[in-house]
Amino acid sequence: MFSSFLVPFQSAHPLVFVGLLLLLSHAAGLLAHRLHSPKVTGYLVVGMLASPSVTGLLSATVVEERLGLITDIALGAIAFSIGGVLRWKQLKKLGLQIATVTLAEGFGAMLFPFLAVVAAYGLGQVVDPSLDWRTELLPLAIMIGALCVSTAPAATLAVIHEVRADGPLTQLLLGVVAIDDALGITAFALAKTGVLALVGVGVVSWGASLGFIGREIGLALLLGGVLGWAMALVARHFSPGLGLFGVAWGALFLCAGLAHSLGASPLLANMTLGFVLVNFLQHHQDLFAVVEEIEEPIFGMFFLLAGAHLDLSVLPQAGALAVLILLARFLGKLLGAGLGAKVSGSPPQVVKYLGLGLTPQAGVAVGLVLSAKASLPAGPVGSLLVNGILATVVLNELISPFFIRFALNLAGEAGQRGSKGGEDE
Repeated sequence: MFSSFLVPFQSAHPLVFVGLLLLLSHAAGLLAHRLHSPKVTGYLVVGMLASPSVTGLLSATVVEERLGLITDIALGAIAFSIGGVLRWKQLKKLGLQIATVTLAEGFGAMLFPFLAVVAAYGLGQVVDPSLDWRTELLPLAIMIGALCVSTAPAATLAVIHEVRADGPLTQLLLGVVAIDDALGITAFALAKTGVLALVGVGVVSWGASLGFIGREIGLALLLGGVLGWAMALVARHFSPGLGLFGVAWGALFLCAGLAHSLGASPLLANMTLGFVLVNFLQHHQDLFAVVEEIEEPIFGMFFLLAGAHLDLSVLPQAGALAVLILLARFLGKLLGAGLGAKVSGSPPQVVKYLGLGLTPQAGVAVGLVLSAKASLPAGPVGSLLVNGILATVVLNELISPFFIRFALNLAGEAGQRGSKGGEDE
């Protein structure tokens, strides 16, 4: 009833919705602060209330098409900022830890959901026991495992900025998040090829999988590296102020747009751009400062839109499977990250709390699961896969900001950004 009343409103100029997002996100942030909750959770909850599956204040067309550019801009800024904290001096010190932890937590996040789905099938609970073992259950379990690998960087960075965190845990967390999507994309491409072999769809080509990985990852690194080098040469001739603002955001938009156009990962491209600039531009602080100046409203709009994307109607259909995946992925991330951190000689607080910061799951997983469904034969597997992962994302996005803030507080790193020794200049 209420959504039908809003139908004429949905055709309003896009600026109406941009203004609405800014005002709603500001109100949501204030409310979350009053309730001692992470602002990200406030944005997401208000976005869900405005979504097509609740009030319909924001229609599916508005969310998915007319305001899609806001999501692209926000993800570009988030990736750029993450790349900007990966200083080469720190990477030389943390490189082994980052690589070890990423492989360990990624493997754990893939293995535990896979085993959980297989075990649930064997027990005749949650997963339909009538599924064929080879052509339906194994493909479902393999794809769920692969889709659980990636970590969404947006929530992680937003909470870190909100609590002004810095320290060993924060630095290692950002390093792992920066390359975790690359691992997730690789796991998905290889899993997809293996699944197609199991179900006997089309001609299986490992070369095609490697080509997908090369385009998504290799081209993104090349694009971000070349643009970063070019912008480092240009930006040194600009003074701080409005001119530098245009250079910073121009480079960010150009990099993300080219990555989208060429079929590369915009996240990895913009991370590489930020990494190159922070390491090869002498006065990089000024460049990143003009991006950070307007990050708060961009974060607000992005997460409010992310909440509006979440379809609550999938929860009744796949609630039990989503809870199973959520718990198994959480356990895999927690144990894998802890083991990787311990093996690589990380401090005790990193070993204890790193896994809590790696729980967010969002955009990359959603994009990949839709791609997976398109390549699978029609039937219950595709529906289970999509609904299970989407419902997991809904639950994950609501609770993961609490885990991140909890970890940073317990590690004693909240409030350390900008303090003595808290920021590497």
